Amino acid sequence: MTTSEKLKSLRAILADARSAVIALSGGTDSTFLTYTAAGIKRLRLMAVTVNTPYMFASEVKEAEAFCNEIGVEHREISMDIPNTILNNPSDRCYLCKKEVMSAIAGIAAKEKLAYIFDGTNADDLHEYRPGIQALRETGVRSPLAETGLTKDEIRKLASKAGLEVSDRPSNACLLTRFPHDAIVTPMGLSRAEEAEDYIISLGFRGSRVRIHGDLVRIEWREEHFEAMMKADTRRRITSALKAMGYRYITFDAEGYRSGSMDNK
Repeated sequence: MTTSEKLKSLRAILADARSAVIALSGGTDSTFLTYTAAGIKRLRLMAVTVNTPYMFASEVKEAEAFCNEIGVEHREISMDIPNTILNNPSDRCYLCKKEVMSAIAGIAAKEKLAYIFDGTNADDLHEYRPGIQALRETGVRSPLAETGLTKDEIRKLASKAGLEVSDRPSNACLLTRFPHDAIVTPMGLSRAEEAEDYIISLGFRGSRVRIHGDLVRIEWREEHFEAMMKADTRRRITSALKAMGYRYITFDAEGYRSGSMDNK
C-alpha cells in the first residue's frame, strides 16, 4: 500500500472504534496518532500520559500542551517506580508496560471508552521490543502498526501536518540509561535526565548518557563526532557533568546504538 492508502486505512480504524483512549507519550508516533484521531468527527477521544520518575519531564509537559492546542481531552496519571522494576530487570519494558496500560485501562473502563490505542509503528514489530507482548496481553491496539505505517512515513506525514515532533529523534525512557540489575532511584533518574538535557542543549540531539555508577558514557550520533572531538566541547561537557556529581566522563567510540544496555 502507498502511504496515502495506509493513512486512509488508519482513519477508517479510528472511525470504526467510535471511542478510544490513546496512550500519549509525547513522541512522534503517539503524537501523530492523537493528531489524526482528533480529526475523526465520530470518534470520542481522550489522551492519557503516564508520568513516572523515568519519563522525561519535558515530554509530559509537551503532551499536555499539544492536547490543549488541538482540543483533545488529556489526563495525566502520576506513578512511582513500580516495585517490579526497581532493580531495572532485563524484562523491565514488559513489566512497565503492563503497569502503565493497566492504569490507562482503568480510565478507559471508567469513562466507557471502547479501545486503548498506542503509538507502536510497523518498524517496531521487527525490533527488540519486549513491551509489545504486554500490549497484546492487555488488549491494546496499535493502529499505526496495523496499517503498516513505518517510522519514516509517520515522520513525513507529521511534517506535512506541521507537527513540531516530526523530526524529533526516537527516544526511550530513562531506565534505558542504566544497566540491568542496577537499583534505580528518582534522584539518579533526574540526574541522568539533567545530564542528557545539557548535552542536547549544546546542539547534540539524539545523544545518550549511559550511567555506570559515577561514570557517564556518552553515546553520540555519527554526524556529531567531529564536533565532539573539539577540546572546548569536551571540556564544557566534562565540567558540567562533574558539577552534577559524576566522577568520570567518557565518550563512547562506537557512538549511539539503540538498546546498547539491553541483554539480548
